[in-house]
Amino acid sequence: MLRTVFLALLLVSAAGAQAPTDLKYNPQANPKADFQAALDRASKEGKNVLMDVGGEWCGWCHRMDHFLADHAELSELLAKNYVLVKVNFSEENKNEKFLRQFPKIDGYPHIFVFTAQGKLLISKSTGDLEEGKSYNLGRYVEFLQQYAPRE
Repeated sequence: MLRTVFLALLLVSAAGAQAPTDLKYNPQANPKADFQAALDRASKEGKNVLMDVGGEWCGWCHRMDHFLADHAELSELLAKNYVLVKVNFSEENKNEKFLRQFPKIDGYPHIFVFTAQGKLLISKSTGDLEEGKSYNLGRYVEFLQQYAPRE
């Protein structure tokens, strides 16, 4: 059974599938290396990079992950147009050295979108994407469409 699950995970990884709920905010990760890998992949695949800054402590971060994964339209837009990279911000590791090169973050989760060449397109608080205790589907679709790579 474990072997089957492991093989399935390898196949998903090899195919490049990336669901927001599959990625974690890892305090031990190297954000510079992860970001560069995302840029390299985006360049090869003709995508932009969506960098999500937050932490495992952040309830809204988990809500956003589940919202994105639970809406097929959003999952498809993400998979088609973006390489997702998560950067941890927590008491354990604030990644200040890496994050100081970008515009100031006022709350979490926070989203940055970059071209595959590393040009910052937007630094965005997710507050205006929220609705009640979740997110607004229409506003999120519009956001992902607006910052998708131009063909």
